[in-house]
Amino acid sequence: MVTPRTMRRSIVTTSALAATALIVAGCSGGGPAGPSESGEVTLTVSLTQNEQTPNYYCGVELLKERLEDADIGFSVDLFPSSQLGPHADRFPMVQSGDIDIDLLGGSELAPSFAPIEAVDAAYAFDDVDHAFSWMDDGSDDLFTAFHDATGVKIVDGWLFGNRTFTTKDVEVRSPDDLAGVPIRFPNSPGFLANAEALGVDNPVSVAVEEVYTALQQGIAVGQENPIVATHSSSYDEVLNVAMLNDHNVGIQFVVVSDKTYEKLNDEQAELLDKTIHEIRSENRTCVEDETEEIVQGYRDNPEFTVIEKEDIDIDAFVEKAEAYFSDHYTGETLEAYQSIRDSAK
Repeated sequence: MVTPRTMRRSIVTTSALAATALIVAGCSGGGPAGPSESGEVTLTVSLTQNEQTPNYYCGVELLKERLEDADIGFSVDLFPSSQLGPHADRFPMVQSGDIDIDLLGGSELAPSFAPIEAVDAAYAFDDVDHAFSWMDDGSDDLFTAFHDATGVKIVDGWLFGNRTFTTKDVEVRSPDDLAGVPIRFPNSPGFLANAEALGVDNPVSVAVEEVYTALQQGIAVGQENPIVATHSSSYDEVLNVAMLNDHNVGIQFVVVSDKTYEKLNDEQAELLDKTIHEIRSENRTCVEDETEEIVQGYRDNPEFTVIEKEDIDIDAFVEKAEAYFSDHYTGETLEAYQSIRDSAK
């Protein structure tokens, strides 16, 4: 089986100048009204994660290779590490077709369609199987409403990883252990709600570019992310305790706008969707294998502490989160949250 390590390859990172030029060029005029006569189309693919994360080397890089190898007119340009701007700036560019494909989470999409935030609620999903089962069998109404509101299709979702806490010298086994602890959370309403739902009453909301420094300086003594992101961003150089509490199944939705589909012929559109769907399971295996490899490295490191899942009061976290979100959410967002939780029962 191909492992994450053997799938890594030499990457030549696109320059910031080229990325800026793409934004300027894309925003200066509309895309073609329909498929080109030659059938040639260049897809711009953006994501927040860097080249060291599975969503890149077991995700968009596979997408590029397979679309281009099909020899039906595709060329694909990849822009990792938010080269085309933060997600708040990128999603409007997806809507306009200037970015053709992006990977974005529910909380990142929520400013454009509030109910989608429910998918990022702490312990909304019991596990990865539950998340993908819901996407296959329970998400139609929410995803259709999202498309109707935004003109963007959620083609599928790829696993980013289960979000966990990592800290400097702080061991967390229950919500009570988080009281007063300055933990960094992404600065979005959805993730800050997660902080409160989990018992974090002192969240630190610094930009992602500032997280490493904030951890070094003690502004935050911990953060939450999938293990693969914690490791690829080198936060574990500063931190020394990992809690395998899995409080959020991190899903990155693969989104494509109607404007992009208008540039594709039927064969290209069919292949794009089919390839995105097929990569999901490979990406999951890659994420899970890489996560286990990193965690085993923590276990083998005498200077690192791993709090195993069986040593954490998961039930207390779940009960606290459910009580919080049942009161916090209203309207369609509450309906979406309840439908997800009901699908687990």
